[in-house]
This record gives sequence, structure tokens and C-alpha cells, in this order.
Amino acid sequence: MAVTSSAPVLLVLRGLGLGDLLTAVPALRGLRRAHPDHRIALAAPVALSGLVPLVGAVDELIDVSGTGPVPADRPAVAVNLHGRGPESIAALSRIRPRRLLTHAHPEFPGLDGPPWRQKTHEVRRWCDLLEWYGIAADPADLLLHTGPAARDGTGGYVIVHPGAASRARCWPSERFAEVAATLSRAGHRVLVTGNAAERSLAFRVGTLAGLPVESVLAGRTDLRSLAGLVAGARLVICGDTGVAHLATACATPSVVLFGPVSPHQWGPPPTGRHVALWAGRSGDPHGSRPDPGLLEIGTEAVLDAAVNLMGVSVP
Repeated sequence: MAVTSSAPVLLVLRGLGLGDLLTAVPALRGLRRAHPDHRIALAAPVALSGLVPLVGAVDELIDVSGTGPVPADRPAVAVNLHGRGPESIAALSRIRPRRLLTHAHPEFPGLDGPPWRQKTHEVRRWCDLLEWYGIAADPADLLLHTGPAARDGTGGYVIVHPGAASRARCWPSERFAEVAATLSRAGHRVLVTGNAAERSLAFRVGTLAGLPVESVLAGRTDLRSLAGLVAGARLVICGDTGVAHLATACATPSVVLFGPVSPHQWGPPPTGRHVALWAGRSGDPHGSRPDPGLLEIGTEAVLDAAVNLMGVSVP
């Protein structure tokens, strides 16, 4: 059903990053199916605009970071896919929606909604929220509309992504370099990715691994082209960061290194396509140094997982 400019507006707040957008894809698609005659506006950072069309459930992106303010007024429906705190509920209440879907919070006793459950997987959390309101959402509906992947099953390339949003989630660059060097010696083409702020980290990994300069792509790709790279890769090796969710969304095998946060809350689905490595204990996800549990993961474990997923051997 075509959505016209005069259609009622359903506004979704998710003013967060790449991984946050991708874990909300099943919920966004559930909202699309439940409201085919509404114009769905996603309040999220404009930096994500290149990926939003690949979700297939959003008609408009409104540039919002965090809880706003949200530049909207009286949408037919507002949906809080942002978080648990009162700030996101207050931000949506200020735009006076005719209906607000959110978790319950004691500071807003007049709002009905399900309780927040801390130990729920992030994908399941938002599907459960919608289902509480009678809206079906499938947690397995995670794939982006990237088109067919350009993987040939035997060659291709491996992506190593050493960066993360916080130091607590950053596995040492020397270990990423060791993994990259070993795979390169085994005949695999290795690409090192990252954003512009991670260029020095990516070049350090590439240099230590002995990779050619052109193999370091950090700062040279936007999100849409990064999605294309991930979709065409044979394997992605990274920490608990947005690129891990991008690998899931592109059906690309991945080895994901978890430290302070359990993969039971943010990890890839148990499809056999992904391996989540975790020492089994949690810590501060915003810490200023690599999490001790993350440091317990050695290069041998990462290489073993990579070998198993690719079905090859390495020297």
C-alpha cells in the first residue's frame, strides 16, 4: 500500500548508533506491517541515512541524536525504541503523540507498558515491547536488503575491524594484526576497516600485519559502501561493535569478540554462521581500558573460529 504525504505519522525514536539501528530492524518491520497506511519516521542520527533504505520499513529519517529534542508535533503514534530511562519517554511525551508505545516507568505512572527486563537480548527486547501492544515482530527478521552477496565460497576477502565505541571493547591491535598476518600468509586477502577516527588504529594493524597500504580502508567508506563490503566478504572478525551487527544483517559469517557485555544480550543469532567468543564475565562497557575478560581471548581461539567458519587451514 502506498504511503502518501498526508498519511498519519508513526514516529520511532532510536537516536543511537549503527548496531542499535540494526537490532531494531525486526521491530521496525513489525511496525510497518501493522501500520501500512502510516508514514514511518525514524528519529535517529543522520549518519545512518545510507543504511535506512536497506531496512525497507522507514519512509523518512529525522536527524536526532540521543533523546533529542525530537522535531515533530502530534504524530498519530510514537514508539520508544530508544531505552529504559525517563528521558526518552519525556522526549516523546513533549511531541504530544495521540498514542505512545513504551516500556513502563515509575516516573510516568499514567503510561501503560511492559516492564523493562535487563537480561533480554536487545533484538528480542523491542519485539517483546511491540508484542505487548499486540504487534507481531519476528526477531529473526534481521537481514538488510543489500541484494545478493558477491562471495564465491572459496576466495573473496576477510574483513578485520579492530575499532569499537569504547576502549573496554577494544581487543589489542597487536592481536588483530597477528590474526590478519596469519590469514594473509594463508593466502586470504585481508581488508582492515574502520571510520575516520579509527584510521591510525587501522593503519597500525595493517602495518604490523604486513598488509599493503591499499588494504586499509578505514575512513574511506561510508556506511552504505561498508555494508556492500561486508556483504561481499567471506568472513568478518571484529569486537562487540556495529560492524558485528552489520555482518549479521548481511548474512556474512563472523567471529565476534565480547568482553564487558554478554553475547546473550547483544550477540549474533545462533545460526551457525557466527561465532561469539566470550570469557563468561561482565564488566563496564564504557571503561577506559580493555576489559579483562576480553583480554582473556587469545589469537588462537580467534583463528580456530575463523578456520572452522571458512573450512580452511592456516599455517
